[in-house]
Amino acid sequence: MLIQQMINGLMLGSTYALIAIGYTLIFGVLNLVHLAHGEVFMIGAFVGLYAAMFLETGVFGSIVIAIIAAAAVGVLVEVLAIRPIRARNGHMLAPMISTIGVGIVLQELATRFFGAEQVGFPSAMVGAPWHFGSLTVTPMQMVILGVSVALMAALHFFVTRTKVGMAMRATAESLIISHTLGIRTDRTILLTFAVASGLGGAAGVLVGFSFNAISPFMGIDMGIKGLAAMLLGGLGNIYGAALGGLIIGVVEVLSVGYLSSSYRDAFAFVIIIGVLLVRPQGIFGARHHVEG
Repeated sequence: MLIQQMINGLMLGSTYALIAIGYTLIFGVLNLVHLAHGEVFMIGAFVGLYAAMFLETGVFGSIVIAIIAAAAVGVLVEVLAIRPIRARNGHMLAPMISTIGVGIVLQELATRFFGAEQVGFPSAMVGAPWHFGSLTVTPMQMVILGVSVALMAALHFFVTRTKVGMAMRATAESLIISHTLGIRTDRTILLTFAVASGLGGAAGVLVGFSFNAISPFMGIDMGIKGLAAMLLGGLGNIYGAALGGLIIGVVEVLSVGYLSSSYRDAFAFVIIIGVLLVRPQGIFGARHHVEG
């Protein structure tokens, strides 16, 4: 029973980790909490769903299309709602308030075009479960965990081994110095939003597969979980965000399995509060730049 719950928790936590890493990338580069990231995640979920339903793209095709769509939305958010404020040297809270407005707009647009009711992926995509003694694992659980790990590994390689990733890390250290060194900071920031939003879009599809329920309001709850995971792992720390997401996922599933499902969110946040009381900077320590 415990092993089964741990497997379920890691599967759920891996999606939280992707959302948290998206928050972390943007915070690391701009010191900005992107409060519309949950809604970008939601748009990715709907795009993946409709790609699966009407284009018959399959599981991986839906994820790829969701990544592209969410990345495009993230780029638009940066260009239309954040860059103009940065260019005018507005108050430090202004970009964050702007992202709140963007989140409300995206939520309303999703309600208008997709409807307010919950919808799910075709049941044929889930597949029959596999039984290993007392353990039960579905093909979709393996896909969720495998895709999440693959995306996190690809991000690690991108940030630490490519010139563009190194430019992101330099920009996170100092916008002024990196610009002086010849790095095109505006392009780097735009790319950061694209990568972070793409991860959120992938997470949206994976969460949709996990719960088989997508709605225009799903970004609120999942966005809070992603923020909590980022805070738990350490602000601006990619690996801390990933660990924080896994911890929250496991705690949630264990609380449902052994205590009460009514308080699954409460148990997760009690753990977070406890960790932050003991170690306010998070598990890995807060950083103000993208870790490599």
